[in-house]
Amino acid sequence: MNSRPPMWKCDKTIPSDLDAGHASIDELMSALESAGWEGRDVFHIQMAIEEAVVNAIEHGNKRDASKTVHVIYIVDAESAEMTITDQGQGFDHRNVADPTEEERLDQPRGRGVLLIRELMCEVRYNEKGNSVWMRKVRSKDEPEAS
Repeated sequence: MNSRPPMWKCDKTIPSDLDAGHASIDELMSALESAGWEGRDVFHIQMAIEEAVVNAIEHGNKRDASKTVHVIYIVDAESAEMTITDQGQGFDHRNVADPTEEERLDQPRGRGVLLIRELMCEVRYNEKGNSVWMRKVRSKDEPEAS
């Protein structure tokens, strides 16, 4: 975890609704922009957080209006951390089939977990599999925030 004080932090619970999920993602994207993030790092974060939030709503909570998703976003000029926790049953993140294997190329499952792992610097799931923590460290070749 980051020891510097964040430039921006969001810690809230949202309904299991895609509009609410996208609104929280928009807040994160605005915070990244304000912190001077740009380029492929922002694209990677946006892809990963979109996957995590949509998965929490659709697969974790199964769009159950009685369930919520807890999001925590922490942004500074050097790193961004995101935690997404749903109220679903979770899944075994250690036992997700590789979607790049020949016999799985036409199957839709597993791509999101792979995508998140590839785009972020660090990824951790809780034991139950209903919460993911991700961290992206700003690339060295990205411009520094002013």
